[in-house]
Amino acid sequence: MTITGADLRVGLDLGGSKVLGVLLEGDTVRRTLRVPTDLGAEGVVGSAAGVVAGLCEAAGVEPTQLAGVGMALPGIVDPATGTVSHAVNLRMDLPDVPVGALLSERLGGLPVTVENDLNAAALGAGETLGYSDMAYLALGTGLAAGLLLDGRLRRGHAGAAGEVGHLPYRPGGLPCACGQLGCLEMYASGSALDVAWPSRTGSPSPAEVFAAAADGDAAAVAVRDTFVDAVATAVRYLVMTFDVAHVVLGGGVANLGPQLVQHVRDAVERHVAVSPLLAGLGMPERIELTPAGVPVGAVGAALATRGAVDVEVVG
Repeated sequence: MTITGADLRVGLDLGGSKVLGVLLEGDTVRRTLRVPTDLGAEGVVGSAAGVVAGLCEAAGVEPTQLAGVGMALPGIVDPATGTVSHAVNLRMDLPDVPVGALLSERLGGLPVTVENDLNAAALGAGETLGYSDMAYLALGTGLAAGLLLDGRLRRGHAGAAGEVGHLPYRPGGLPCACGQLGCLEMYASGSALDVAWPSRTGSPSPAEVFAAAADGDAAAVAVRDTFVDAVATAVRYLVMTFDVAHVVLGGGVANLGPQLVQHVRDAVERHVAVSPLLAGLGMPERIELTPAGVPVGAVGAALATRGAVDVEVVG
């Protein structure tokens, strides 16, 4: 595979356990690299710089040939300043940590773009699927969405757009770390499944509980159905608020594959059956999985380095 060096960009998806990097040439992923994350500001920046160097070495190009480097991180991100606040999973609890400037300095002044991880995933999924109007609903440790509306990211006034995990699901229900009771995140996330169904075989809890439910285990059926109902509620919130053309399910729980989509579609179908208005919106058909095998967060981080966040595709 020949890499010409034209329009080379690196995207980095930084999580609490790993950094996943991609080398993008135009719109094509040429190389990928995954390494463990060293935590704390210096550790994260060091891990990121190491991935950039590793990708360039594997591709036979110099870092100076890169048009830019994009970082996708959890937490409250200010793309204008390249800072991140309260990225607790990365042990960067302080406000306004200048990760963009720190990485740029490590890379000899290369331009670095910083974006929220869910926004980056929405960009990456939108580019891969050819969608310009969608919500990327991440079912992982928490529950939140990245929003791509009419080809543009929607971050919100305070950067909180898409935080559906903290909308109410069961008033007076389980206590959430945010201070509220009964948030969606407490029922529709990988962490919620871990609590409701601790793994008994060593397999991930989502796979284990869905398999047990398929075998007729009554307790597993109850856990699965609560989870699916809560995810369906999140889908309804997104469609009724933003009328997105597509709701793409991602995150670790999405590894369940087509069975997850079918269960969520069925639950949405039950929700909307009581209302002619809702039933006419075609909500179940809007739900699908993130593209298998595509590191959408890292791809989106690379795309964000282009300056504008428009995705010029038909939605």
